[in-house]
Amino acid sequence: MHKNTLIATAMFTKSSQNSSQKGGQLPWFGSGKMPSIEFEKRSFALEKNGDLSEPFTTSYGWHIVKRMGKKGIPALDTIRGELKQKVAKDQRSQMGRSSLIAKIKKDNAFTEMKIKKGKKETFEAFDELLTKLDTTYWEGKWNAEKAKGLNKVLFKLGDKSFTQNDFAIFIESRQTRRLKNDYGTIIAAQYQNFVNEQCIALEENSLDKKYPDFKALMQEYRDGILLFDLTDKKVWTKAMKDTTGLKEYYEANKTNYLWDERADVTLYKCNDEKIAAQVKGLIGKKKTDKEITDVVNKTSQLNLSIETIMYLKGERKIIDANWKEGVSEVVKDETDGKFYILKTTKILPKSPKALNEAKGIITADFQNYLEKQWLSSLREKHKVVVDKEVLKTIK
Repeated sequence: MHKNTLIATAMFTKSSQNSSQKGGQLPWFGSGKMPSIEFEKRSFALEKNGDLSEPFTTSYGWHIVKRMGKKGIPALDTIRGELKQKVAKDQRSQMGRSSLIAKIKKDNAFTEMKIKKGKKETFEAFDELLTKLDTTYWEGKWNAEKAKGLNKVLFKLGDKSFTQNDFAIFIESRQTRRLKNDYGTIIAAQYQNFVNEQCIALEENSLDKKYPDFKALMQEYRDGILLFDLTDKKVWTKAMKDTTGLKEYYEANKTNYLWDERADVTLYKCNDEKIAAQVKGLIGKKKTDKEITDVVNKTSQLNLSIETIMYLKGERKIIDANWKEGVSEVVKDETDGKFYILKTTKILPKSPKALNEAKGIITADFQNYLEKQWLSSLREKHKVVVDKEVLKTIK
């Protein structure tokens, strides 16, 4: 399997939503482009177009792979321009990073533990680690345990030393399946990546020491996270979990959560005045809503519709105009041109809402109550002193 070989496959899993519109077919991909090594292994093992794999699993689910096509490496002349652009782009992006790494090495006395023997310079600690690599590395299965006991220092950066074991762990974490090659060449490149990453990490960890403004910003960020966590623990989550406290708060404050005056009303919406008169007569004869509907809607389902709703005063004009218990006269609603009869079962005075009817706003008020209690307890325990001179500097 060549690294640059591309293969198109169809993938079928319980979660293949991205490819479902194309019947499961994936775009062309090469080695190292899929998130699962096992998926690549099974795909590239198919010998000819149309071959199907056996069902297999990865962390993404079950798969069956069908080889749809295969491409070899394009001729150099056909991709020369594209390669030049990529190289130029990579060079530009790497120049700034390389300069930064060189500066970090200089500022932090970067030293490799190489030994001079005559005119030659040897890197015995590195070479010794190479002897612990075997064919499992090409399969992406090499384990740092195979270098257990190798603790010679490879390089020093600032006040920290990095050993063979540190690098072995790095190799294990970054390995992938690859074509067999010279261990020295591949691991030398990995070593440079390891050194570079340690340089960048050192610089990032030193930012707060080098730049006071950054340090202040990071402190503000940490304080913000701490405040958020404390507030969540003492207020938000507590208000959600403390059901007993919420009920007690509601009972003590339920007069703050009142329903306005309400009416339990059944609305008979009629298509015209004649139908409305017929409906009113049937209501007078104590007919049920089903019986009324069966009679009136024999010719058309549009003749009559019935709904029973608890209305708040001020919610609808024709209901406000007939705000009393009993059956109203036929009234026309000018907003829709329909004729209505209102049967008001009961008028409810202002009354507290049940906890479940206003739980959102009650919970929010309970959170505010808990926050005030918490802040009050903090003020009792800790004296607040304002530095007025510093306060004057804030604009």
